[in-house]
Amino acid sequence: MYRGMLLIREFEEQVRSLATGGAVPGLAHLSAGQEASAVGVCFALEADDWIASNHRGHGHCLAKGARPERLLAEIMGRTGGYCGGRGGSMHVFDPDTRNLGTNGIVGGGIPLATGAALAARTRATGRVAACFFGDGALNQGIAFECMNMAAIWKLPVVYVCENNGYGEFTALEDVTAGSSLTARGEVFDIPSAMVDVMDVMAVHRAASACVARARAGQGPSFLVCNTWRYGGHHVGDTQDYKAAEQTRAWAKKDPIARFAKHLLARHRASRRQLEAVAVEVAAEIAAALAFAKASPEPAPQ
Repeated sequence: MYRGMLLIREFEEQVRSLATGGAVPGLAHLSAGQEASAVGVCFALEADDWIASNHRGHGHCLAKGARPERLLAEIMGRTGGYCGGRGGSMHVFDPDTRNLGTNGIVGGGIPLATGAALAARTRATGRVAACFFGDGALNQGIAFECMNMAAIWKLPVVYVCENNGYGEFTALEDVTAGSSLTARGEVFDIPSAMVDVMDVMAVHRAASACVARARAGQGPSFLVCNTWRYGGHHVGDTQDYKAAEQTRAWAKKDPIARFAKHLLARHRASRRQLEAVAVEVAAEIAAALAFAKASPEPAPQ
């Protein structure tokens, strides 16, 4: 899990550098700071379980097993990417890792995961689907339609809201009524919980319980993961709508540094081992960049 979070962080920083330099077509929405939700949830899933993602989905793809070189090539619009360079950052689809795709539509992954869960129940495969969406998607009607259906039919799906406090540039409290986000699941009698996503172990424990419940035929669960994105809505967003002291407070709870302290304090890893992981991840990102740059752009036809 430590390696998984570090890989996402380094990957996103590489994308930030490329996007700033004009090497990424369109917008790039990064998830630095939110690594623990992707890793904590995906590590609770089996290889054949499905995920559906959102516009800020590079981390979800990597946590579910996407190859960094093919993902980076896709983001850069190259033929070596998962969709031949034609999907880009917001439309990455990979059936081999059971990834139903990143999604440019707010809440668009919610019905995809619900449909995959319906297929799993109908075919009795024992598979589970999980979907990631932001706090803004909690104001989309499709979310409630899907939760209602999943609850009635006891579908094996885990709804994961990554609440980073902002929908694009607007604070959550300015556009979302109601004091309880978990109540949006509770009203359908869906077990719902709020999780500190700066603690990957807390996420993993909560997600594991949800996945076990779904696999046992007991229906959906809903997790509200309170997190923070270090970057703006997209690369180039100056974030002048955020208070600097708020960002500094969240940075002190960084999920990667926090987990490193956890591992060291419990003698689960040495500092030398963690440094070796960092070297390994840096080499993997460098190789991914070389692959993506060497991959040609799609031909017009």
